[in-house]
Amino acid sequence: MAKVETERKGRLLVVTINRPEVHNCVDGEIAGLLFEAVELFRKDASLYALILTGAGDRSFCSGADLKNAGSLLARPGAEESGPTGISRITDIAKPTIAAINGYCFAGGLELACWCDFRIASRNASFGVPERRWGIPLIDGGTQRLPRIVGLGNALYLIETGIVIDADQAFRIGLVQEVVPQGQALPRALELAEVMSTYPQTCLYNDRRSTYEGISLSLPDGLRLEAKIHQSSLADPEMVEKLRQYAAGQRPPFPRPPTYS
Repeated sequence: MAKVETERKGRLLVVTINRPEVHNCVDGEIAGLLFEAVELFRKDASLYALILTGAGDRSFCSGADLKNAGSLLARPGAEESGPTGISRITDIAKPTIAAINGYCFAGGLELACWCDFRIASRNASFGVPERRWGIPLIDGGTQRLPRIVGLGNALYLIETGIVIDADQAFRIGLVQEVVPQGQALPRALELAEVMSTYPQTCLYNDRRSTYEGISLSLPDGLRLEAKIHQSSLADPEMVEKLRQYAAGQRPPFPRPPTYS
């Protein structure tokens, strides 16, 4: 079995870190395979969304393989794409979702934060336990985590090394849905399939405007939004969808699961 498995499901690509016997920790080989999977996704116009997950029910990813950590930095291209393979890639134009089961620690948390949003199984847990060993966050954690959960919550996790459960991760906005154990991947697939039915030009442009505008002032961000969406307003698919709307063809929209 490959250490990283890729599976096409219609217009979706599922990328699975497949090393459950060591909590799906990442060595240089896995990092290279993750990079290849993301490049495949980037180049294939027939793929609309990517879902990143981990094999088994115990771990999404526990971070770097500390017994073979040197292989991460020795991998060709590590400086450009990041030690874990994809963390420094910022020019993906299409949606990415993390389906999280079990441990999501250290570099695994950074990989989850690389995705647009996160669906967590009830047994998921999150943290920066490498704090104990003096290992830095160099796969985007210091940059993406504050953007997702806010400065205080990010520093709480980064400085203390505390491990939080799925409920607290939901409360601070680290994950967007918590589902029963074993249902993170099915739910991510469900959402991705719905997303793949939308007009893609508009979806991609909204995504791009959000990412590129987050660091801008409001006036600059509004100008960027208007510029980017010139192609959305000229998209024939939007015209067709509006015709369907006027004809009463209105598919149901997705709803979040009941959270308790």
